[in-house]
Amino acid sequence: MLDEQNWSGTITYRASAIERPASVEAVQDLVARLPRVRALGTRHSFNDVADTDGVLIDMTGVPADLVPDAERSTISLGAGARYGLIAPAIDAAGLALHNMGSLPHISIGGAIATGTHGSGTALGSLSTAVTAMEFVDASGSIRRTAAGDASFPGLVLHLGRVGVVTRVTLAAEPSYEMRQDRFGPIPWSTFLANIASVFDAATSVCCFTGWDGQVRETLLKSRIPTDGPSLVVPDALLGAPRLPPTPASEHRTAVDGTAGPWWDRLPHFPITGTPSVGSEVQSEHFVPLRFAADALDALMSLHERIRPHLHVTELRTMAADDLWLSPSQGEPQLCIAFTWKKHPQAVQALLPDLEARLASFGGRPHWGKMSSLDGSAIAELYPRLPAFRDLIRALDPDQKFRSPFSERVLGC
Repeated sequence: MLDEQNWSGTITYRASAIERPASVEAVQDLVARLPRVRALGTRHSFNDVADTDGVLIDMTGVPADLVPDAERSTISLGAGARYGLIAPAIDAAGLALHNMGSLPHISIGGAIATGTHGSGTALGSLSTAVTAMEFVDASGSIRRTAAGDASFPGLVLHLGRVGVVTRVTLAAEPSYEMRQDRFGPIPWSTFLANIASVFDAATSVCCFTGWDGQVRETLLKSRIPTDGPSLVVPDALLGAPRLPPTPASEHRTAVDGTAGPWWDRLPHFPITGTPSVGSEVQSEHFVPLRFAADALDALMSLHERIRPHLHVTELRTMAADDLWLSPSQGEPQLCIAFTWKKHPQAVQALLPDLEARLASFGGRPHWGKMSSLDGSAIAELYPRLPAFRDLIRALDPDQKFRSPFSERVLGC
């Protein structure tokens, strides 16, 4: 039996083998000759979304081959590249991404496939940066899709079901600098009454709570204007004072009000350190931002059951998009991310009640994290799922990229 696990050590892959190709051509050969395959990135999923009962293809060894194009405002690169390793080179070319996740160690292809995101009410998920994508189909051939194609919104956020993505083209913009400042604490009732103003206070805002009657810390990530008036950062947020600065360390990017490159301020963690490996599991749940206060109030009723198993809950926001399987399709979302202690059985037992509290608000789970929702519940939350199934039937008639997760959760 294959003894390979995910990031947290809570998922042991059922695949018969893991192949580690060093070129796109090698990926094509593997896909063409193997009956069941699935792409694998940096293993930062807390469920079996990346697993297969066939062979896993680890994409992290395929060269990034970064091609920045300032004229077209795009970046083309291999899907197995990690954000934190490639971002400085993007910056050196005078370009930037619109957003990054809190953890820069994740692969670009994996983040896009699962709807992973950063924070910002006006910023879309990492999947929304994709303008074109190349993938190996079931025959081993390279296919390309680009914005404007009728099926493009169904192919970008694909959960590994369309094939093995080898290369992506991302929208870029001129490089910029940011700063981070933190405030706290904010009483829970004050926060609920002012959610919109909190998340509008900076380019990217992250709030942390332990479900103990307060938001213990609010992190403002502010983009520094390149022209126009200077950035003004308040001394207090809803009466909560600015907290003492914390310099950069192995476990945290600089939160000290100093200017730094976008790639060293948008993530919470630096690429040089690997936080929390093996000591946590995660779940994350999305609700429309207009329901934020009511949804959080509903979850507070579970605080006594949540707190014994919790490291921290992070609250973030995400702009709307039109991707068929995106948790943020249709309208802006509040993202409620639980970083749990490594108590997977207790968390799994709690999730049905937690997700039931969010059901009336249309709560959707993060595709790469723990959830109790089955295929019938997922189908009600994703109106374009039937169209996605039709697309997959056309692309993969022999079900080469089917997996236990896709069958159980997507029905295809």
